[in-house]
Parts: sequence; structure tokens; C-alpha cells
Amino acid sequence: MQLELHGQTFELDPAGAVFWPRYAMLIVADLHLEKGGAFARRGSFLPPYDSHATLGRLEALIARRRPDTVVSLGDGFHERRSGGELTPGLFDRLCAMTRERRWVWVTGNHDPVVPLALGGAVVAELEVGGLLLRQTPTGGEGEIVGHLHPKARLHTRRRHLSCRCFAADAGRLLLPALGSFTGGLNVLDPAIHRFFSTGFHAYLLGDERVFRFPHHVLSAEPDAQSHRIAW
Repeated sequence: MQLELHGQTFELDPAGAVFWPRYAMLIVADLHLEKGGAFARRGSFLPPYDSHATLGRLEALIARRRPDTVVSLGDGFHERRSGGELTPGLFDRLCAMTRERRWVWVTGNHDPVVPLALGGAVVAELEVGGLLLRQTPTGGEGEIVGHLHPKARLHTRRRHLSCRCFAADAGRLLLPALGSFTGGLNVLDPAIHRFFSTGFHAYLLGDERVFRFPHHVLSAEPDAQSHRIAW
């Protein structure tokens, strides 16, 4: 699905990434690599496969979109030390991606420092085509952001759905988290809704396409089990 923002055209990918054709740029948010390892160090043992799954999703996106540039909008790693905790196999897979194209790590609250050994440039925010790519929304016009892990809840005649989504109005675009084990926040929660004072649309992720809904048809009820729309 295409989205127009400040005179620019973007393609919303059902995997939860944005492709910017003008710059052949793939934009992702909130990979949270090594979140499982971070929990394990604190005694909460999650299945140790989240980084494998996240990198697999990212590799598939790159193979399909063939970008010249990849931008990670903050929290690429779950902790400051996570970049150094990657297994050799994960490290090599990630470095293979950063070597083959321009790569930009936007720093986030979880990863204010990104190891230079991983490759790519590290910036606090990035200005491209008159738009600002940053981790956290500020309420300013023309920003593409992550951080808030948006999800939407929708009631249909047959079932109640809760799934990851994009959120956008005329001034900003909020990306869902791409990483495994990331969870999500209902787009109608005040922490998200306050950035869209004039209303917005949620773009729910389906198996093969993205579905657009105005915010007023969504449900603010607590999220239940997540689903991907397969209509």
C-alpha cells in the first residue's frame, strides 16, 4: 500500500517496514536484537531465537525490496551491550547486510551506542527529503518514527483482531516494531494518540497486504492475542 507524506510517496510493507522508492531506502524500527539474551541475564528465560527470527525477517525484506540504503529507527538492540553479545553466526549475518549497502543506525533509548564493528553510520536522527527520521515522535511535522510499537484492535462480525500496524496522518508516520518479543501498544492509547490530534489512519498488517482503517473504527479495549489479517 502506498502512503503520501509531505509530497513523498512511501510503500508500506506488510512485514512492518517502509520502502521509500525515491531513495531506494528501506526503513525499519525497533529490532530489539538480543532481547531474549537480555531477559536471560536477569533470570527470565525466553526461547533464545528472537534475534534469528528478526534477522530472518530483515533478510527477507532486503531480498524482496533490494534497497540501496537501510535505516534502523532506534532500538536496533535491546540493550547497550547487546551488540557485543551477538553470537558469531548472528554477527556475520548482520555484517553481511551492512557491508552490501548503505546502512544507518539511528540511536534509541535502548541502544544509545552501537558498536562500530557492525558497520554502518550511527546518528541521532537523519534528515532526508525534508523529512526527519528519528526514534521518538516529538509532535513536529514531517517525521518518520518508531519507539511506540503501535498495534490496533478491530472488531469484525467474525472475530476480534489485534495486530501490529502503522499509524499516520498528514504530518508523521509511526512504524510498528519489526523485532520478535517486542509486544505493542494500542494506537488509541494516549501515549500514541496525543501525536495525532486531528485524527489518523491505522494500517494493519496482513499476510500479503496492508489494510487501512480510520482511527474511529478501532477499539480501545485491552489487546488480546495478536493475529495477522489474512483476508
